[in-house]
Amino acid sequence: MTVEKRTMNCITCPMGCEMTVTIDDGIVINVEGNSCLRGKKYAEVEVTAPKRMLTSTVKIKGGILPLLPVVSQAPLPKEKILACARELRKISVEAPIVLGQVICGNILGLGVNVIAARSMKQEEQKV
Repeated sequence: MTVEKRTMNCITCPMGCEMTVTIDDGIVINVEGNSCLRGKKYAEVEVTAPKRMLTSTVKIKGGILPLLPVVSQAPLPKEKILACARELRKISVEAPIVLGQVICGNILGLGVNVIAARSMKQEEQKV
């Protein structure tokens, strides 16, 4: 039985509570210092299975810019972020694109779509 205590700051709201998390054999048994339930939930997830949002860009053909900003629709497992970024490097889309359009469905089989973070018009053809 290994009991460990970790101190962390909550990032779910502007309060930034400093919390102490007690972990026993990989299981959170106590969270102290949080001023709301969101802090407790954040601490439990951050200690056992941390997740992060992914923001990146993909190549776009025929757009007014060369890159399209994209974002994951939900947080991804922290240990899969770099693999997801590598997967996005392989993707190229064609303009026009609308905000929220799915650019990569179910990235790496994780059940999360990556969507366009902005609309992108097609570049006007010069005559």
